[in-house]
Amino acid sequence: MEPDFQQYYDKAELLKALAHPVRLCIVHGLLEKGLCNVSYMQQCLSLPQSTISQHLGKLRTAGIIEAERAGLEVHYRIKNDRIKKLIEALAIPSTGA
Repeated sequence: MEPDFQQYYDKAELLKALAHPVRLCIVHGLLEKGLCNVSYMQQCLSLPQSTISQHLGKLRTAGIIEAERAGLEVHYRIKNDRIKKLIEALAIPSTGA
């Protein structure tokens, strides 16, 4: 009987998506704030909008965050509790945002 590596592959892909300082910071910020748009992230991170959008795209593709349109703005939030628990387990200090 061969081991089922699919479950490990899925988890590894999730960790790869989080394994970048900017993406980890975005997810941690969303955990603290709950809902956020790109403009706010841009101010907090002092990065170009295009850079943040690229990272948001990777996080969305990995199923870590989801987007909700509100008029002309798009708000992002963490998609599920599993991600929240994972970020909380890393014990990253609060930014006070």
